[in-house]
Amino acid sequence: MSSSELGSGVEPSPIQNISASYTRIQRQYQQILDRWTPYTLHRWLATGGLLAIFMLRIVLAQGWYIVCYAHAIYLLNLLLAFLQPRFDPSLQDDLLADEIEGGGETSPLPSQRDDEFRPFVRRLPEWQFWLSATRATVIAVLCTFSEVFDVPVYWPILVVYFFTLFALTMRRQIQHMIKYRYVPFDIGRKARYGGRK
Repeated sequence: MSSSELGSGVEPSPIQNISASYTRIQRQYQQILDRWTPYTLHRWLATGGLLAIFMLRIVLAQGWYIVCYAHAIYLLNLLLAFLQPRFDPSLQDDLLADEIEGGGETSPLPSQRDDEFRPFVRRLPEWQFWLSATRATVIAVLCTFSEVFDVPVYWPILVVYFFTLFALTMRRQIQHMIKYRYVPFDIGRKARYGGRK
């Protein structure tokens, strides 16, 4: 309550109380996320542990295969977005080809890919990838506590279909990476300038 509300004797409405509580919880949640930001390895280990708990629940309960399949497809979608560049080079090549065919004026900016260094910028940053994967895993674990999501299905078909889908999409992604010469990972060490003597 503000000091004006205390002095006037007017109590806040229940909607204001709910709104204030929601804002407080949201702020605390954001503070927790901000504290976890620098600990990349620990975050991913925690998510891996949560994923192991989920898989153990699926195997021991022998059910909820649809939930597991949907979760796996979502994680595959996140992985593909993590591996792709924000600005697709194939679209840039198409735009450059259209500009050349159209006889447009020459641009003062470099028109060749090799003229200028461009760092790899992901379509889905690592932080968002981790947060989305963790949220999806928590939701999947919660879904395994409801019988509504335990749809009877012949699970080997789902496994075969997922691995086929994974192989095809990763093959296409690797071909795209080879064609446009980009690597979405930092390989080796970063250059150090003015190192120790």
